[in-house]
Amino acid sequence: MKHIQKRILVTGGAGFLGSHLCERLVEHGDDILCLDNYFTGQKKNIAHLLGKTNFELLRHDITFPLYVEVDEIYNLACPASPIHYQHDPVQTTKTSVHGAINMLGLAKRTKAKILQASTSEVYGDPQVHPQTEAYWGHVNPIGLRSCYDEGKRCAETLFFDYHRQHHLNIKVARIFNTYGPRMHPNDGRVVSNFIVQALKGEPITVYGDGSQTRSFCYVDDMINAVIAFMATKDTVTGPFNLGNPVEFSMLELAETIIRLTQTTSEIVFKPLPADDPTQRRPDISMAKKNLEWEPKVKLEEGLHKTINFFKEILI
Repeated sequence: MKHIQKRILVTGGAGFLGSHLCERLVEHGDDILCLDNYFTGQKKNIAHLLGKTNFELLRHDITFPLYVEVDEIYNLACPASPIHYQHDPVQTTKTSVHGAINMLGLAKRTKAKILQASTSEVYGDPQVHPQTEAYWGHVNPIGLRSCYDEGKRCAETLFFDYHRQHHLNIKVARIFNTYGPRMHPNDGRVVSNFIVQALKGEPITVYGDGSQTRSFCYVDDMINAVIAFMATKDTVTGPFNLGNPVEFSMLELAETIIRLTQTTSEIVFKPLPADDPTQRRPDISMAKKNLEWEPKVKLEEGLHKTINFFKEILI
């Protein structure tokens, strides 16, 4: 059966990335089923969409099977910040692995195209810089972060095995640090941490000596990439790195946020957490070539928008 509107399932749709994706897909006119168990997602992120005739909300945990009819699946469901995924590490692994099996099973039954939101964490603490998709990573399989790192690595394995064995139409996106409005204020990620501390006038916590690096992609750019990836030919599976290749040290980020917020906060240094990567920067050559995509939003522009969001919710 052919449908005028695509029926699209977004798991983790009430989360940071998921809510922005749902918003964009609803605007496009497709029929969107937003699924979330609200462990880290929040209803307020998608409240403005509830009155739309092409938007539906379902509370569900993807570690349990789901029986719906869909044409495309964006599998974003999984806590993505250390403070959240380490809260219940067994459930984090189940979400990545059992969740992938359930969503792949759904895609197999409905013949749906399915995109997996993987992560730069599959590279662990990389010994290759910048990271290309050909790099297999340097991951501690029994560390505090491995519930997420290895869970996502296993999910990638499952996606490619379903592709090879059952000829599923898959897309695997390795998402690097993304920031913007609707980030959870207590997610423990560096951008939200620094902004919240700065706006409250609290000391800004930098771990290690602040020389470790990250690359920050504004959420609008990331949503553009994910949608462009889903629209590629069936033969284009990835994995593709999606992120901003411009690299900043933690100290540079802290100083930039101090300047933009005009805070009186001082920087304090604390020991580096276990298995925390010392450098992280994507090589996005594959995404540029296959998706005709690269980030447009500069860090300061994105930070301004993110700071304004946090000013509103912290009042």
